[in-house]
This record gives sequence, C-alpha cells and structure tokens, in this order.
Amino acid sequence: MRRQDLRNIAIIAHVDHGKTTLVDALMRQSGLFRDSELAGDCILDSNDLERERGITILAKNISLSYKGVKINVIDTPGHADFGGEVERVLKMADGALILVDA
Repeated sequence: MRRQDLRNIAIIAHVDHGKTTLVDALMRQSGLFRDSELAGDCILDSNDLERERGITILAKNISLSYKGVKINVIDTPGHADFGGEVERVLKMADGALILVDA
C-alpha cells in the first residue's frame, strides 16, 4: 500500500540551470535553517570538488513538510558524465520536476 503522506521527487535539469539554487531556496523558504546558518554558498554542494567546480556531482536529498505531506526532494547532477547517478535516483522517485532555464 502506498503512503499518502510521503512523496519522493527528483529535480532534473542540464548542468548549471539552477537545480541546487532551487533546492537551497526551498530550504530557506521552509525555515529549515536560521538566517545565521545560511552563508550564501550552496548548502547542498558540500563536497570539496563540487564547490571547486560549481556543479553537483553526487545526488543529495532534503525533506520538507507541506500541508501534512513529507516531501523528499532529490537534487540530481546535471552533467552528462553523471547520468548513472541520475538514473539511480529516478528509480527511487515518485515523480520529477524538470527545470528549464531559457
């Protein structure tokens, strides 16, 4: 039986189109952190190589609550070299949000 109070969604976009920025904004908006804890850098890109290159290499997730539903948001890598990581994440997700930067 599928739980109605839990959703797993993946955010998909090409490299440098704002996936991590969107997830960081969701975390700021949800009040997960105090303002003093937010340094302006990308919160999820904590790996040294990710910070150096400015891209997401490893998929990461956060959990938010919205109207009684726990939403697990998965930030996926956008570079084609990490397609296997994205494919693995999509197998776990209930749905996906495709982010297009035009």
